Amino acid sequence: MELLDESIVPEHARAVKREAREFAEEHIAPVAEAYYESGEYPHDVLQAGMDAGLVAQDISEEYGGRGFDLQQILAISEEFYRVDAGIALTLQLASFGCEILQHYGSEEQKQTWLRPIAENDQISGLAVSEPQTGSDMAGMETTAEKTDDGYVLNGEKYWVGNAVEADWLTVYAKTGDSGDRYSNYSMFIVPTDTPGYDAEHIPEKMGMRASKQGHIVFDDCEVPEENLIGTEGGGFYMLADFFNHGRIVVGGHGIGLAAAAIEEAWTFVHDREAFGRTVSEFQAVQHILADMRMEFEAARALNWRAAEKVANNDDAGFWAAATKTKSTEMAVDVAERGMQLHGGRSVLNEYKISRVYRDVRIPVIYEGANEIQRNLVYRQGSL
Repeated sequence: MELLDESIVPEHARAVKREAREFAEEHIAPVAEAYYESGEYPHDVLQAGMDAGLVAQDISEEYGGRGFDLQQILAISEEFYRVDAGIALTLQLASFGCEILQHYGSEEQKQTWLRPIAENDQISGLAVSEPQTGSDMAGMETTAEKTDDGYVLNGEKYWVGNAVEADWLTVYAKTGDSGDRYSNYSMFIVPTDTPGYDAEHIPEKMGMRASKQGHIVFDDCEVPEENLIGTEGGGFYMLADFFNHGRIVVGGHGIGLAAAAIEEAWTFVHDREAFGRTVSEFQAVQHILADMRMEFEAARALNWRAAEKVANNDDAGFWAAATKTKSTEMAVDVAERGMQLHGGRSVLNEYKISRVYRDVRIPVIYEGANEIQRNLVYRQGSL
């Protein structure tokens, strides 16, 4: 039986799901281990993804993209992350933050900044987290001070995908100091060649090593007023809406990783012998695999239901938080069990399960740590 079968996927998302699977098997799988070991940025795979029309295509057709909706992006995520999370993250970060600009930006901004991303001439990124602040979006300290000519940014950002590689970023900065802490932030387009912008890669990570994150320092980094996205003070609310969509996709990260863990474990126990018989013949092993599969199917069903809810803006905050938490934590549990079924070989780098095990620790943190998601589930899921 196929773990990532199409039966649960809306019909309009099935074709791109097949495209993503074929691409992942042809371009990601053969080089995944090498990129994990080297920690290098997979420029060749990114270019291949662009050529295949699978990168930055959530941008609408009006601005040069294919106009993929949330369910189509989720379908792609499942397939990419099943093969390798680091390369998958690189491919999906190439247009990170563009959804904010597409939804809230002016027509001039969209034509100027979105089209080069959709046409794969540039890549973007989103700068929110800081060295001392992550999930508290109303606690960020990077400032954007209004001047006669625009805004001057000062401060630091951390964990920024493509901080070094991107042509421009969507940057979240503090523009006010009112009693309403949620109305003190705004979003800006910041080209990475702007004077006062300095970025470097953060130290090597234990997982998703083919994806690059960076540390940015803004030192009197000035952008023109026309680089403000939407209205001043609206940044927090823009991000909240953006993350509702993003958390559905991050749930897909967990689903893809879990599928990989189950497949690896299933193959290993059916091929290995112990005590005179195949390991898969032991009832204890069968029960572990059964539990892995049940948890996987439950999480995936929730993820696809949540995708529809968020797409229709139906209690989006609740469903996004719930599925992000369930899918990513299920992936951690499944990978842990997969490691146990591999025995001593689980710690060897040559086995994919060891890579999956390290990768699954990351989605439970990004796009809002799961402890924060539980707060949202409780507050927004009240009866």
